[in-house]
Amino acid sequence: MDTDKAYLLGLIIGGGVFGNAEDIFRIQLPFRKWGALQFNPKRAGNIANDILRKVGQMFRAVYNINIQYDASDAYWTILCEGDTTQIIEDLQHYGIECMGELKTTASLERIVLDLVDDNLKRRFIAGLADTIGSMAQSHRRFSNEHQILSFEIKGYNFRFVCDLCRLLYSINCVPDQVNWNHPNIHCTNDSYYTKWHKGFKLRVLLDQYAKFGAFAFRTKVESSHENRKLQKQTHEAEQCEAREFHVTPTCVHPSEHDLKLPDNIRGGHYIHFRHFCAVMGCEHAPYEQLKNCFCRLGEIVNPFPILHKGSIEETQKIINSDSLLSNRTYKTELLKVSIFLHEYERAKTTLLYGNGHSSGYPIAIILQGIAYIVARSNEVKGKRVKGNYVDLIKKHLKINPELTIEVRIPDLLTPLILVKNQKAAMIGAQNPSVYQKLIMQSSDNEYKLLVRQISEKDLRS
Repeated sequence: MDTDKAYLLGLIIGGGVFGNAEDIFRIQLPFRKWGALQFNPKRAGNIANDILRKVGQMFRAVYNINIQYDASDAYWTILCEGDTTQIIEDLQHYGIECMGELKTTASLERIVLDLVDDNLKRRFIAGLADTIGSMAQSHRRFSNEHQILSFEIKGYNFRFVCDLCRLLYSINCVPDQVNWNHPNIHCTNDSYYTKWHKGFKLRVLLDQYAKFGAFAFRTKVESSHENRKLQKQTHEAEQCEAREFHVTPTCVHPSEHDLKLPDNIRGGHYIHFRHFCAVMGCEHAPYEQLKNCFCRLGEIVNPFPILHKGSIEETQKIINSDSLLSNRTYKTELLKVSIFLHEYERAKTTLLYGNGHSSGYPIAIILQGIAYIVARSNEVKGKRVKGNYVDLIKKHLKINPELTIEVRIPDLLTPLILVKNQKAAMIGAQNPSVYQKLIMQSSDNEYKLLVRQISEKDLRS
């Protein structure tokens, strides 16, 4: 292993796609708008130069392979032509199957053993960063002040992400966050949201990566400098076990049992992105903090959607398909929206229609549902209200102080239904003493949480 081979293996594993032909494979560079000719012709020219002069020279020297490139769609593609026998043998030596998109099935466990010093590790990571490392300025933590390098990985290869995270740790490049490809990350509030398959994002503070990591593409280096200039100061990452984290309620999603998820992840419910790390045995997972959270899981895990928004017809189909919901008796009331706003302004943590001081429907979530229902078409993007939901409600009340909404209250604490303008919202109740009884720890992994389906008997007990 030398530095050029380490870099090329990172590049190949990060973006390599093998088809049926033995003498050709391609490397996809998902640059999208960042590297598109029509958006930034100068950068596109520099990318082409990086591919031909840097990557091309390394491929010829290490593997006697010639390359071309294609930039006709959202992906730049490096086309590798010639005898690929040595590349395939190297990949197979490291236990990597040369079929399809490598990163969706690859393990880094064996290759890391040959990255015997930090320089080799940095070059291998540079190959990954030049393929799957996104430099878009939209990757940031809350604001421009914390710029991010985001490693973006398709598929369901949780182990690959965990291996890469460990590799970054080994050169003191501490990752900031992992967005796992799982419904508990991509749809925390809506059990009926189906488009959660958004891939993984392993995010590293750009300051941290600039200090310990590397790029080979000059274009990536230049973008790194540009993005860091948006910050007012430099930022140091904290190790995961030392960082405090806050847990907010999440709903149980049926796709937690999706067969595409690996066995050690499938069937579990996860309350934070670092919860996955603990289940996979990462030495940097915050085990004690998670155990403290496990003492109040009834407050954190909700078997119903916290908030689902959609049409009346769609909502009714959901109710009809679930015997627990369809067997309810609903009391229907036409209530002024101003009543709910007043309750919110009196106490933002108020629970309505409950059967005790700790159960009921959160007023803040009810207002979010109301805002969606009363919003005009130009006031929403998809199902998200543009701007602050309270301000939107106040604007509508200023136009019509008598504005009302239909509220359907179930006889048990299943979701509350709000209806108006052919739209509906479902709001799940807080009910910690009941929900706590639904959750248990897996017999083979104390950090993996299993949540059984809620029943009418649970709600009546």
